[in-house]
Amino acid sequence: MIDAKRRILLKGSLAAGSVGVAAGTGLLAPGQVLAEWNEAAFRAKDIPSALDNLMGADGAEVSERIKIKAPDIAENGAVVPVTVETDLEDVTSIAIIASENQTPLIASFDLTPASIPFVATRIKMAKTADVVAVVKAGGTLYKNAKNVKVTIGGCGG
Repeated sequence: MIDAKRRILLKGSLAAGSVGVAAGTGLLAPGQVLAEWNEAAFRAKDIPSALDNLMGADGAEVSERIKIKAPDIAENGAVVPVTVETDLEDVTSIAIIASENQTPLIASFDLTPASIPFVATRIKMAKTADVVAVVKAGGTLYKNAKNVKVTIGGCGG
């Protein structure tokens, strides 16, 4: 019994200590740990407003070079796995949109030039809709979409 308590104490101490050391040495700064949140984009009720607030424009060119992997039928709309990847050059941002959600912008990822343009996440969908991926590459917006049929358990219940 004592060994189990000791392990928990040590694990907690080491975790707290490593974060404290990293923060103390300047390796982790609060601004680097916490992500920015574009409130206007994520609260927008329509796709053009969300894209305009997020990326500065609401028009995007359709591109088959953006690959979206998502199930054709999602048995549970509360947890829909989605991956987006592209071979476009100079990708700086990837956004994921569920077109029929009350607030359609689901996620936005800012990428560095050294990043591989690939993201994977799980999203929540209210009902059957297109999952739209919008990629900003070389200052231009590109998009592609995949329809996902939601059978139960979406955002609406």
